[in-house]
Order: sequence, then C-alpha cells, then structure tokens
Amino acid sequence: MRTDPNLECGSAATRRRLLLAAGLAALPAWALARRPVAAIPIAVWKSPTCGCCKDWIAHLEADGFKATTHDEGNTDQRARLGIPVRYGSCHTALVGGYAIEGHVPAREIRRLLAQRPLAVGLAVPAMPIGSPGMDGPAYGGRKDPFDVLLVSLDGSASVYQPYR
Repeated sequence: MRTDPNLECGSAATRRRLLLAAGLAALPAWALARRPVAAIPIAVWKSPTCGCCKDWIAHLEADGFKATTHDEGNTDQRARLGIPVRYGSCHTALVGGYAIEGHVPAREIRRLLAQRPLAVGLAVPAMPIGSPGMDGPAYGGRKDPFDVLLVSLDGSASVYQPYR
C-alpha cells in the first residue's frame, strides 16, 4: 500500500506543531521558577518578655527577613545607633547599616534598603495599635493611624510613609 506524501508531510508538520505547543506550555512554569532569594539579615534588640516584639519579628520573617535577636533590651542600642529617645519604642533593629526603631512595616524597610537615603534609619515611635506586631487578635482589629518617620543624621525626622 502506498502512502500519500501529503499526509506524511501533514503528520510531520502536526508533530512539529504539537512539540512546539508542548514546549510553549512548559515555558510559563519554567519562567516562573526562580532561585530562592536570600533572606535579609536583621539584628533586633528587645526585652526577653515582649510579645509584640516577637510578633513584629514574625512579620519580618514572613516577608523574607532573617532576624537575630538580642534579649537584653534596646535602650543602649538605640543610643548607639543614633535614634533620639523621642522616637523610641520597645525594640531597635539594625539592617543594611540603618537603624529601625519600633513597629516599622517590612515594606518600608525594603523601600529604605532599595532607596538608600542618607539617614540614620526609620522609626515608628511608641507602639501604635494596628502596626505590625501590634495587630493581633488581642486588639480586636483596631487600627490607629501612625507615621513611619525617616530619621535624619541631625536627629530630625520627616514622614516617610503615613498609615491611615
């Protein structure tokens, strides 16, 4: 029996099309596969009994930071890093050469590290309810407005990001 040459060409062309379609279908999975991003190291000074500090650290670690904690309080470290007392909170951190004081959202820390401004770092003074670490079930969903401050080298501060 003789085969039709057009049918054979059609079969080869069909096979090529199927192989191309299979390759293209696999492409999105391949394109989405990424190497894991290394965690950003951050050192945190806090009281050993502070629950909101632990919750803030959990917030950071869920966003790709790797925290090393120092349970000796943060007053001395805050002074060493140049954060004025008036911007103080319950924990102080150091990341990428910047001081982080209080319940600063991970998003703003990432932005700071990307922009690299000439500054001491960021601060969320006091402990505003609704900020990361102060947003657990015990607060009943309450969210008070707060500002993330950019602390300048001269000790002054400006609003880096408002949260309303």
